[in-house]
Amino acid sequence: MPFTGKEASGDGDDTAGLCRLAVATIGAAALLAYAGAFRGPFLYDDQGSVADNPTIRSLASALRPPVGGWPVSGRPVFNFSLGLNYAISGEQTWSYHVLSLVIHVAAGLALFGVVRRTLAGCGFAGMRAAGTAWAAALLWTVHPLQTEAVTYISQRSESLMGLFYLLTLYCFIRSSEWSGNHKGWAVVAVLSCLLGMATKEVMATAPLMILLYDRVFLARSWSGVCRRRGFHFALAATWIVLAALMATGGSRGGTAGFGSAVSWWAYGVTQFRAVAHYLRLCLWPHPLIFSYGLTLGGPPWEVVWDAGLVLGLAVLSLVAAIRGSRLGYLGAWFFIVLGPSSSIVPVATELIAEHRAYLSLAAVTTLVALGGEWLARRMAARFGWGRSLAAGAAIAAVALSAVAEGAATHRRNHAYDSLLALWADTVAKSPDDAGARNNLGNALAERGRLEEAVGQYREALLLVPGYDDPHFNLGNALVKLGRPSEAIPHYQAALRVRPDDGKFLYALGVAEVKSGRTAEARAALKRAMAATAEPPEFWYNLGNTLLDVAQLEEARDAFAAAIRLRPDYADALVNHAGVLAQLNDTPRAIADFETALRLEPGAADVHNNLGGLLAESGRLEEARRQFEAAVALKPDFREARDNLERVKAMELAVPRP
Repeated sequence: MPFTGKEASGDGDDTAGLCRLAVATIGAAALLAYAGAFRGPFLYDDQGSVADNPTIRSLASALRPPVGGWPVSGRPVFNFSLGLNYAISGEQTWSYHVLSLVIHVAAGLALFGVVRRTLAGCGFAGMRAAGTAWAAALLWTVHPLQTEAVTYISQRSESLMGLFYLLTLYCFIRSSEWSGNHKGWAVVAVLSCLLGMATKEVMATAPLMILLYDRVFLARSWSGVCRRRGFHFALAATWIVLAALMATGGSRGGTAGFGSAVSWWAYGVTQFRAVAHYLRLCLWPHPLIFSYGLTLGGPPWEVVWDAGLVLGLAVLSLVAAIRGSRLGYLGAWFFIVLGPSSSIVPVATELIAEHRAYLSLAAVTTLVALGGEWLARRMAARFGWGRSLAAGAAIAAVALSAVAEGAATHRRNHAYDSLLALWADTVAKSPDDAGARNNLGNALAERGRLEEAVGQYREALLLVPGYDDPHFNLGNALVKLGRPSEAIPHYQAALRVRPDDGKFLYALGVAEVKSGRTAEARAALKRAMAATAEPPEFWYNLGNTLLDVAQLEEARDAFAAAIRLRPDYADALVNHAGVLAQLNDTPRAIADFETALRLEPGAADVHNNLGGLLAESGRLEEARRQFEAAVALKPDFREARDNLERVKAMELAVPRP
């Protein structure tokens, strides 16, 4: 039957005090569990979400995220939240972590409100409904499986979407408690759903789950649901916004959707194992792994078992929910919420990601709380416990579980202290993951621990011999260790996988230069120039490398490419001018030196070089002024002083009219 605006309170109890206590304990428990998370740095996708994201530099542009393969593409509300953090602390991470935790706690409180009001509508007494809801929300909030969605800043999209999802449901429940023309809660529900659609694509399931909630808990029949068809149509209309954002988001750079590199059927098969794994982690969250790689191993019977388990539970839950089963709704929640990312719609970058279980976990903790409440009542009846003793035992059990979960979450947060800690933890738990080995090698190399990095790259290649990234990274580490000849075979192996990769070709050319293989270096660097569309720094470095092997014309073209991409690139202008001078293109060399000096007038060596070219061109007075400027900027510049004396002598030798 529909709610009437008053909660069932069979014991005549007042739950206001208990609700305030529940809110306080949920917030305090979350703060303790995540106390170590505020110092964590930007990690992995955070580079694209924050450090390289130009749109968050201003709140005016934060609602227009970049298009393509960015973590924020098509997610303006998520991007705006990052813009708020940037306005507060720039690239200091503390405010990002604080806001992520606030969002998570707010979601936990919204879950408390949803479960409490749902149970009250099902006939639970006020204290009983509040206590069960407290247990469900507390266990959900401090569960270690939530760590990735809370501590990893780029996955805030999951927790923020989860908050809007739960708020939409909560506001819908509140709107159903009112009779007459009170529409405020319904309006807020639609707005919350709209914001969720602009946060992350999983929100697409919210209108369906709220429609099913109406059928199961409120109207109790599909004909009864029709009485609120206007509201449900309004929620469904928010799909239009989501469709528009997905159309302009560039399919996440080709990494998501049916056009990605992974076929729908292959991805769908892997998701049986993925969903079964999420269910296991909900019940026993160990081990938690940051990256599961792009392959799911295991014997065929495990795949068959997981497929049977997932299909059986999903079908049973959906059929039961459609027929009005309340427990069936919990099962449907678990599987439907996972649907957008764990069905047949490919997400090519990751087959398993723990943050995807963020909202689905709510069904499991609610079921656990209901089961614990039922067990406490049965035990009380069997052993003759009084109400206070039974309640105390239940609270103690929940508290102990929350302490255990919170401690595990606190420990899990230490894995996010740095990239090195994160990948070391991943490799320790998944030593056969070649991608994790490669990433650990990169983290070690960034710390200057090159020999250890070499070891990780070699381990990755033992696991996957043709893996191009470890070959390339191993080559880079060997070059830095002064062993370029050892690096060459690894660059060549990487190029067998990606033969036209300009970055690989450039690195090979550099290694061959340092190994004395001049002819081979010229060929590789020439191919690099033809193959790559890199930023100006790449072309500048390539020009310098070509200079080392006396490839003047190729070096000139490389510096010119850097200048085309960045006309105010002073260093590239100076080097371009130097090459032009060697190629006897003096007028253009003089023009480049003059442009560079307008950009950086304090460069004494450029004044000196320009003076030399002017003197060679017979423009002695201009040359003298350049040498004087060089000496003024750098009084101990011996070469400039000598040049100044020579040009003065030349001026005296020139007959005056």
